[in-house]
Amino acid sequence: MTDLGPTRRPSGILPVILSLAAFLGLWAIVAALVAEPVTMPGPLRVWTVLVDETASGRLLANTGVTLLRVIAAFVVAMGIGVALGLILGRSGRTDRWLNPWLVILVNMPALVVTVLCYIWIGLNEVAAVAAVVINKVPLVTVMVREGARALRPDLDDMARIFRMPPGARLRHVVLPQMAPYIAGAARAGLSLIWKIVLVVEFLGRSSGVGFQIHLNFSMFRVAHILAYAFAFILVMLVIEYLLLRPLERHASRWRQDGD
Repeated sequence: MTDLGPTRRPSGILPVILSLAAFLGLWAIVAALVAEPVTMPGPLRVWTVLVDETASGRLLANTGVTLLRVIAAFVVAMGIGVALGLILGRSGRTDRWLNPWLVILVNMPALVVTVLCYIWIGLNEVAAVAAVVINKVPLVTVMVREGARALRPDLDDMARIFRMPPGARLRHVVLPQMAPYIAGAARAGLSLIWKIVLVVEFLGRSSGVGFQIHLNFSMFRVAHILAYAFAFILVMLVIEYLLLRPLERHASRWRQDGD
């Protein structure tokens, strides 16, 4: 069993490398066939712009601003969503009362929420983060609620028999079972949050990746748009593979050990 770990890793990396190489090759072929470097720049042209923007400091500065907004919205939305999901999943009466609100928020377009926040709060950072949080909380709530509904009743009964205090019950009984659902909500939510942050920046901020995309769109610089988009996608991939996936595996370890 211990010898399987090292042999799996190279075989798992190779398909990723080949897939990315195929993507870049297909992109280069399409760009060559179109032969319109303004509207369809190739990978080398986008790479050149990426290097230039990094050297000037604009890419790092704007990516950092966007990342801070993503982190702020993520922390707030996860805190609210996890708390609401646990409450709705554990209390049927509360779920019946609040479920219509949840359905409305889940189906509310992100663009509408963003515009309303800017109108009601103003063109500031509070409105930008609030718009992202409002769009993110329903998704987290729904995923955590389903996890709360799937909690094992026998473990709950055991906690009552041993008269565990609420804090200890939450820490030792509820949260270990909820960890995979919370980790899944974090992964799905992060992929949604950064896209909404770009929309928020596109519509009403003067900094960030979304603002740069808006600026370059107005000047019809497709290579710059792709350079900023791929730069932030790379940041999100690093967070996904180096942080979220290991945390999710760690959160699900107790189920595998139990099996």
